[in-house]
Amino acid sequence: MTEDNFVDYVKVFVRSGNGGAGSSHLRREKFVAKGGPDGGDGGNGGNIIFKTDKNLWTLFHFKFKKHFKAEHGKNGGKSRSSGANGNDEYIKIPIGSVIKDTDSGEVLFESIEHGEEFNAVPGGKGGLGNWHFKSSTNQTPKYSQPGVEGTEKKLTIELKVLADVGFVGFPNSGKSTLLSVLTDAKPKIGDYEFTTLKPNLGIVKYKDYNTFVISDIPGIIKGASKGKGLGHHFLRHIERNSILVFLVSCESKNIDRKFNILLDELKKYDSQLLDKEKILAVTKCDLIDKEKIDDIKSNYKLDFMNIDVHFVSSVTQMGLKTLKDSMWKKLNISL
Repeated sequence: MTEDNFVDYVKVFVRSGNGGAGSSHLRREKFVAKGGPDGGDGGNGGNIIFKTDKNLWTLFHFKFKKHFKAEHGKNGGKSRSSGANGNDEYIKIPIGSVIKDTDSGEVLFESIEHGEEFNAVPGGKGGLGNWHFKSSTNQTPKYSQPGVEGTEKKLTIELKVLADVGFVGFPNSGKSTLLSVLTDAKPKIGDYEFTTLKPNLGIVKYKDYNTFVISDIPGIIKGASKGKGLGHHFLRHIERNSILVFLVSCESKNIDRKFNILLDELKKYDSQLLDKEKILAVTKCDLIDKEKIDDIKSNYKLDFMNIDVHFVSSVTQMGLKTLKDSMWKKLNISL
């Protein structure tokens, strides 16, 4: 999937179908002079239904169609014949989608499994035919109910990427490079900040044919939880990761401080994110020698709260095996 094809935020306009009108028909046959009311009911309007599809990974298909309307119900007929219900409009969304009311911001639905259905906008109810209103005092009512009009809404659809492991780090900390080495993913890589503008996914092939999925989101900077940089828009993608791997470059003068900034931004965005299993990976270790690595290890000023710390290099593949072992172990613990 290319970066341009990854769409994780769209706004759509939806409208359910109108209910059909009830009939005011009076029965008239050759040998029945006064047959009485026999108008049928109107059909219900079609619903707007969202359905989760495991074959979709992005909201890209909404790029070309953002207006959806369900079919109107048909009017009732004679002989108490009910009008046909309007066809429902089914809209497919990927697993991990969140549907919100655009005006109020209220979360209406979150999808987590394939095949889930959510009736976002029910169709209008069909009107009753005139035979329902027959009474002892009104034997031939000549009125019926009109159908209820459908409802229109503006909805916002957000996608939260479903991955087992999420990479969290500053811009240019080596997240995309590490993802490309651990998986078959081919993210955009460059020696400048914010190379990654969209989340990337990759599948890690582990021992005994086991696999797990890693996601790499755009770099986080200080103040990301308040909207600075690109991180604020994409922080939601790590909400459903089981494990968070924090990446800090060995070039950083103070690894402890950088790590604390990342933790603080996640805490400000959603404190529950800190309850996830965490791993710290010090990246780009091919740029320093063993003595420098030992020096960094001996100068920790932070108690890492039993967090596994790995010194890795995507270029030389230093420490990647133990990093994968650690991710797999914590993943199975968290499951």
